[in-house]
Amino acid sequence: MTAARRAALIAAGALVVLALVAGCGSSGDPGAAAAGTPTVVATTNVWGAVASAVAGPDAQVRSIIADPAGDPHSYESTPADAAAISRADLVVANGGGYDTFVEKVTDADPAARAHTIEAFDLRPDRADDNEHVWFDPTTVTAVADQVADRLATVEPAQAAALHQRATAFGAQVDRIATQTAAIGKARPGSQVISTEPIAHYLLRTAGVADVTPQDFVAAVENESDPSAASLVQVGDALSARRVSALVFNPQTESPVVEGLRDRAAGAGVPVVDVTETLPAGVTDYLTWLDGTRAALARALGVPA
Repeated sequence: MTAARRAALIAAGALVVLALVAGCGSSGDPGAAAAGTPTVVATTNVWGAVASAVAGPDAQVRSIIADPAGDPHSYESTPADAAAISRADLVVANGGGYDTFVEKVTDADPAARAHTIEAFDLRPDRADDNEHVWFDPTTVTAVADQVADRLATVEPAQAAALHQRATAFGAQVDRIATQTAAIGKARPGSQVISTEPIAHYLLRTAGVADVTPQDFVAAVENESDPSAASLVQVGDALSARRVSALVFNPQTESPVVEGLRDRAAGAGVPVVDVTETLPAGVTDYLTWLDGTRAALARALGVPA
C-alpha cells in the first residue's frame, strides 16, 4: 500500500468514524434485509461474489466498492457504508492495508470487529505481504470456509447447505488453480511486465515470472514518476519482446502506464487486463477468475 493511497484511505476512514459517532446506525436504510435474513457486507464486489457463492439465497450480500471504473485504493466511504458494516452479521474485508476504511469502523465497534473476516490474515504464506490475495486460491478457499462457518452460527438450520456450497466453491477454485498452473508448465520460463502487482498470486500460481523492476513498481504504487532507468528497462523489454505479455490494470491508468500499453501494442506484445473489481455485468467470482486465467493463457500462447 502506497503512502498516498494509505493517506487517502485513512482520511476516508475518519469520515466513517464520525458517521458512527453521529449515530448513523439507526434502522430504516433503503434496501435493508428482511427481518431474520442474515446480512453480509463485503468491501469489494470480488469478496462479495465469494460470499454470495457460499451464502446462497439465504442471506443478503452487499458490496461497498463495485464500480468497475473506480480505483478501490482511493475509495471514500460514506456514513451509509459505516452503518452497514456496523449492523452486518458478517463483514468480509481484504485486509493487509487495502481497505483500511473498514478498520476505522471496527476499531470503534468491537462487535463489528468480532464478525469481520480479513482475507489477508488467512493467506498461507505470511512472509508474502502482497495484499491482492483475491487471486490466491488457498486464501480464497479459506475465506469461503470462514463465511460458511460464521453464517452457520447465525442460521444453524442452514449450516449443512452453507458448508456444501463452500466445499463446491472450493473445488472449483482448485480446478481453476490447476488449469492456471498448467500455463507455466506449457510455457516454462515465461516472463511478463506488470503495471501494478495486483496479479502477483495469479502469476505465482501460473509459474510465470514478473520481471518488472522493483523501483518501477514502487514508483507506480506511490503515484510518482518512475526513474528514467526503470522506464528504459521496461520499455526495452516490451519493444524487444523479451517478455510474453504486459499485465495491465485499467483501473489505475496514468500517462506512464498508458505509454507502456501503447509500447506493447506497437511491439505486438499481448496485453492482459487484470482488474481489482468485477467488470460490469459480471457477478460470479469463478467466471471472472477463469476468464482472467484464460486471458493470461491466450497471451502466452496456451490453449485456454
